[in-house]
Amino acid sequence: MPNQDTTFTVGSKSFTAVAINTASKTGEWIQSKLGDFNTLHTKYSPHDLVTEVDKGAELMIRKLIHTHFPSHAILGEEGVEPGPEASKAALAQVSDEEYLWIIDPLDGTTNFVHGFPFFSVSIALAYRGEVIVGVVYNPVHNELFVAEKGKGAYLRGKRMHVSSETALRDSLIATGFPADRKVALAHNLKGVQAVSPYVRNLRVAGSAALHMAYVAAGRLSGFWEIGLNAWDMAAGALLIQESGGRVTDTLGNPYHLGVRHVLATNGHIHEELAHHLGTAEATGL
Repeated sequence: MPNQDTTFTVGSKSFTAVAINTASKTGEWIQSKLGDFNTLHTKYSPHDLVTEVDKGAELMIRKLIHTHFPSHAILGEEGVEPGPEASKAALAQVSDEEYLWIIDPLDGTTNFVHGFPFFSVSIALAYRGEVIVGVVYNPVHNELFVAEKGKGAYLRGKRMHVSSETALRDSLIATGFPADRKVALAHNLKGVQAVSPYVRNLRVAGSAALHMAYVAAGRLSGFWEIGLNAWDMAAGALLIQESGGRVTDTLGNPYHLGVRHVLATNGHIHEELAHHLGTAEATGL
């Protein structure tokens, strides 16, 4: 990473260094529990899973952050009741905080439960509502994606750039199947049907944070999903923006922490992908 400046530090403590250290330690602990969890429960739907590993990982993240920044607010998935209304209310409660950490301790719990190696730790820091630090860590492949606002995004010390495809027909696109099977799933399925004839191929791998990190790294040309939460995409949104890509809601409005229906691309294919989602009435909005 480039040298830090006072924008991203309190005293001598770097926000980015704390985020990196916290994501790395948490991810290592999560991987040590792969195939070794004891409890499995459902939350909002039978497809929305939680284990004691999710809860333990969030507790670890909270303790590590508050060790360095005890006055900072934290919004984490496991501290919020299931369901879109509860998520919206939880975000509203902390929206006025000067510093807000937004964390998903284990994004891709279903993958973790089944031993499918595509899950991540996602940590973002917002200053007065704007994300300034984003970290997504995939412990299985030991890949740490890091971004600072205005300083670029990096993977293993090398600056990331979004892909160069300019047409959907040449693009690999990802989406997800959300926990909300009553409303969001129907919109996402309409989107899959509308988009699939126009793209090189589609991927549904089960971690929104990693999908967005892959857009930032140029491995995917774009990603969309209906019914996400702030913790699913805050870090990934900054990664993409700092890699030269574009993140909006599915109607093309600017990204903010309250966005739930996201469209994230390399920028070149953004309008074309948005057009197909809109034509199919698959925006969720």
